[in-house]
Amino acid sequence: MSSLRVRLFATLIGATGALWLIAAAWIYVGARQEVEHVLDTRLQEAARMVASLVASGDMPAKPDAGAPATLPAPGGYERQLSCQIWSLDDRLVARSSGAPDQKLSDRGAGFSERVVNGELWRVYAVEDEAKGIRVLVGDRLGLREKLVADLIKGLLWPAALILPLLGLIIWASVGRGLKPLNRIAHELARRDAEDMSPVDAGAAPSEIRPLTVALNGLFDKVERARRHERDVTAFAAHELRTPLAGLKTQAQIAVAAKEPAIRDRALKQILSAVDRTGRLVSQLLALARLDAEAIRAAPETITLSAAIQDALELSRPAGSARVEVTSDARAATICAPREHLLLMLRNLLENALEHTPPQGVVACRVGSGGTVLDVVDEGPGAPEEELDRLTQRFFRGSAKVATGEGAGLGLAIAAAAADQCGARLVFQNRTDRAGLIARIAFDAGRSAVAARRPEAAA
Repeated sequence: MSSLRVRLFATLIGATGALWLIAAAWIYVGARQEVEHVLDTRLQEAARMVASLVASGDMPAKPDAGAPATLPAPGGYERQLSCQIWSLDDRLVARSSGAPDQKLSDRGAGFSERVVNGELWRVYAVEDEAKGIRVLVGDRLGLREKLVADLIKGLLWPAALILPLLGLIIWASVGRGLKPLNRIAHELARRDAEDMSPVDAGAAPSEIRPLTVALNGLFDKVERARRHERDVTAFAAHELRTPLAGLKTQAQIAVAAKEPAIRDRALKQILSAVDRTGRLVSQLLALARLDAEAIRAAPETITLSAAIQDALELSRPAGSARVEVTSDARAATICAPREHLLLMLRNLLENALEHTPPQGVVACRVGSGGTVLDVVDEGPGAPEEELDRLTQRFFRGSAKVATGEGAGLGLAIAAAAADQCGARLVFQNRTDRAGLIARIAFDAGRSAVAARRPEAAA
C-alpha cells in the first residue's frame, strides 16, 4: 500500500470499525446482564403476585381433583411468562394460558433452570405451606437471548448505515490534510533543474515543516556543491591553460630553432611543463576521488616509518633536502585507511621538501600523547594571516604567486585526505627558527597514532 491517503483512510476506518465492534461487544455483555437482572426481578414479582392472590382467598386452600383452573398471564409478558400452581403433593391446580403441562421445576423456592419440551426455562418458585401450594413462574431463555440480540442489531444497523458516510468524511478530511504536501510536490514538479531556491512552507502543518526544512537544506547543499564544481572547473581550466600555452610555445621554438642548444633548452622546458601539467592533473583526479568518497575506507594499522617511506617513493623528487623520522615516530604505528594516509603524507612531504633549502631537513615527529603527527620543514614559513587559508583549494599564497609555481591543490588534498582518516590538518610557523609545521591532529578517542612498547620497537 504505497498511497499515504489510502493508508490513512484504511487505518482510520479500521480503527473506527474495531472500536464500534468493541463497544457493541461491551454493550452486549452489559445489556445481557441487565436484561437477566430485570427479567429475574420480573419473575420474582410475578410469582409473589400470584402467591399473594392465592393467599387472599381467590384460590381454594384445598384444591379439588378436577381440571386445573386457567389463570390470566401476568400483564405485559403474556407470551413470555408462564405460570403454574401446583399442590405440594404434585397435583396441577392451575396454569396460565400457554403454559406447558409439564412441571416447570421440581426444586423448592427460589430460582432454577429446567428443559421443558426441548426448551430451557428460567423459573422462580414460591411455596405457601398454609395453602399447600407451590407457585412457579418462568420464561424461556431463548426469548431472553432474542431480546438482547435485537438490542445489539439496533445498535449495529445504524453503524452499518453510518460507516459509508463516515468513510466519505474521513477520505475528504485526509485529502484536505494532504493538500499542503501536494502543493509542495506540484511546486517542485514545476521547477527546472537550475532552481535551487528554498521551498516555501507557508501555512503547512507542523508535521510537514521538518520535510520542507530537510528539502531546503538539501537544496542548499546541492547549490553549494554545484558552485564548488563550477569553481573547480574554472580554476582547473585556468591552471591548465598556462602550461599548455607554454608547451605550445616551447614546441614552436624547438621546431623553428636552428641551433641545437636552443632546441635542447626548449625541449627541456617542454618536459618541465609536461611534469607540471601531469602533476596538476594527478592532483585534480585525487581531489575529485576524495570528494566522491561518501564512506571512509576501513582503517589499517601501519608503521609510521614505512608509511613515510612509501609516501616518499610515490612523491616527485624535490631538491636535495632529506627527510628525518625521529625515534619516537619510528617507534609508532598509525591506525588509518592506507590509501588516504599515503596521499596525505605524500602531499605534505612534497610541500615541505619543495620549501626546504638544499641540505635542509624535514622532520616527522609524534607528540601530544601519541595523537599528533608533525611534519616540520626549514622553509620560509608563511605569513600568519595566510595560515588558515593554506588548505583552501587553488590558494597559492604570496610566495608561490610571486614565483608562479604550484596550483594551490597539494595542501587542499592533504586536508581532504586527513578528514577521511578522521584527523584535522592545521599549520603553524616554527618558533625556534624559520619553517612551517604541518600538524595532523587525530581524534583523541581513537588514538590513531600510538607509540609502540620499547620491546616491540627494539
